[in-house]
Amino acid sequence: MSLNSFLQFLVPKDKKFFPLFHQHAKILVEMASTLHEAVNVKAEDREKYFTKIGKLEEESEKLTHKINFELSKNFLTPFDREDIYALTSKMNEVTDFIDASASRMKLYQVEKVKKSIRKITEANLEACENIQKAIEALEGFKDSKTVIKCCERINKLENKVDNIYDKEIFDIFNENENVKEIIKYKEVFSALETTTDKCKYVADVLEGISVKHS
Repeated sequence: MSLNSFLQFLVPKDKKFFPLFHQHAKILVEMASTLHEAVNVKAEDREKYFTKIGKLEEESEKLTHKINFELSKNFLTPFDREDIYALTSKMNEVTDFIDASASRMKLYQVEKVKKSIRKITEANLEACENIQKAIEALEGFKDSKTVIKCCERINKLENKVDNIYDKEIFDIFNENENVKEIIKYKEVFSALETTTDKCKYVADVLEGISVKHS
């Protein structure tokens, strides 16, 4: 047992870090939900959703800085400092790529949303919901089974999105002769697929923390 883990017995409850983790997870879910809503409305109605995503991404950046600041000034932490840093940075990367997905849809003026895009945004929303659920279960290290179950689900979603991505990229190059269309959809699909990858990286960190403290 590490010194940091031993010292946790002296602290009845973490009042700094987990509340911030919960806020961060909430932002992830809200951003993923907003993007999924955006791809299910008409192109002319998406601007308000994209604006909301941008504002939420700014909140994520501020929260990341706040967590890192708390990490720099607090000796006692709920788990290893490097894991707190990894969890925070990986969650922030998820928000970065949700924002990037929205930005590319706006930049490339994607009017026709393919069914596969909706499938990926739905999968990413579920992945973010599982991150949120896993963080709730991680607090107090009392429910490692739920943490592992959520992480396994995120891994399955990542595999699912990889399959959708591979098929769509093949179809885009096989069926399109318009270079602009190829670039447009490839950029959007790449950002969406990377978002899922980032969710998996968060799951890897959460699973590692859970195993250490089980």
